[in-house]
Amino acid sequence: MFVREGSGRVTVRSETAAGSPESGQVFAASQPAAGNRRCDAGQPLSIRVAFWNLQNLFDTALSPMAAELEYAPIYGWDRPMCDSRIRCLAQVISRMFDGSGPDLLGLCEIENEHVARRLMAQIGRSDLELAHVVQPGFQALDTALIYSRDLFEFDATRSRGHLVHSRFPTRDIFEVHLRLKSCATELVVLVNHWPSRKAGRSESEPQRLTVAGHLHGLVNSLVRVSRKEFLELKSNAVSLFRLNQMWNRNILIMGDFNDEPWSPSVLDVLGAGYSVDRLRAEIQFLRESLPSWRLYSSHTAWLFNPMWALLTVPDQGTWYDPQPPRTMVLRDQIMLSRGLYLGLQGLQIVERVPGIPDVRIFRPDMMTTPDGRPRPFQLENRTGYSDHFPITAALQVCDARHPADRAAPSSCFRDALPGPGSVVPREPSGEPSSCPAAPTPSQ
Repeated sequence: MFVREGSGRVTVRSETAAGSPESGQVFAASQPAAGNRRCDAGQPLSIRVAFWNLQNLFDTALSPMAAELEYAPIYGWDRPMCDSRIRCLAQVISRMFDGSGPDLLGLCEIENEHVARRLMAQIGRSDLELAHVVQPGFQALDTALIYSRDLFEFDATRSRGHLVHSRFPTRDIFEVHLRLKSCATELVVLVNHWPSRKAGRSESEPQRLTVAGHLHGLVNSLVRVSRKEFLELKSNAVSLFRLNQMWNRNILIMGDFNDEPWSPSVLDVLGAGYSVDRLRAEIQFLRESLPSWRLYSSHTAWLFNPMWALLTVPDQGTWYDPQPPRTMVLRDQIMLSRGLYLGLQGLQIVERVPGIPDVRIFRPDMMTTPDGRPRPFQLENRTGYSDHFPITAALQVCDARHPADRAAPSSCFRDALPGPGSVVPREPSGEPSSCPAAPTPSQ
């Protein structure tokens, strides 16, 4: 419901459950920090990844955006209500990955740093940090990323927010640069929230196409050198290595795109499809020389969208569309760069079977209706969680490989996520939830 860019000071905040004056009840406080995990002999460390649209998690301090969306004390959005909702959201997050929680958590529809820090305190992981860009004049964050400082270093100088669609001055895309501490492998995370369809799918589609075009250009800028740098390169093997090193960067894209995997914005403009063939092209010599700048700059960075694998199961999705035909739709997605899918620079997506990344929809019983839909938060009766299910995946550290070796089994082909299949089944809640259950939405 929120969306952007400009220069600004980047801050990194650390929050522990014990150190927060507002921490309140802490769930899963006894679970180990990420840095205390140990891999089995010969098995790479898995990095747990999740994304969740929190459905309008506002602070209680009144803002123009909160007032417009009716999140104000006059409508019942007060401090006790906010505290209760944060505890409920933290319960769901803490139960991901068999109770260990995620090491990388992308969020959208979260208003500001203050409420994000309160959510972190309730999650109860002492290793978690929040990275975001402070941009004067912006009303809200919208997109945010929480990461484990035991696993990652945050590069504040290169991380920034991108403002594309201007209904509200918030971030459509949050660009975060991380470095894995164990092996100095780089990872760029792009957290997205694209414009809503509330005005109608066709009426709002140009706005999503615009954001998709911006993201496509951003990805290409991350995997290609500038014209100035290219023209300064010598035509030798060292320069070719440099070009392919950029071309194979680890880029992880996540978010609520308000479009499906087959939508023109995702498939055509962004170039994220379910095809490996497009990922195989690498930069090569032409007649024993580097390609011309014109030919090099025409290379387009295609992305791999593993969410297609979920569509083999009927009625799978992350959000229930109340408009005809009234079904679950897959608006929340995770996408991968060539390097991250192929495992070319020390990180690779965990795969269910070779070639099929293990992406999942997290559907715990506590936030799932009998019809298999998410229980949306309802301010009027103070019940529910979010109108979106979270999605999860995992990355693993592995040896850098040549694209030709992609078909061979690797150390990254292991099941780091619990259970078989691509969709996490509805799970028993374990401990009784203290959050009030929302009534089942009517047809």
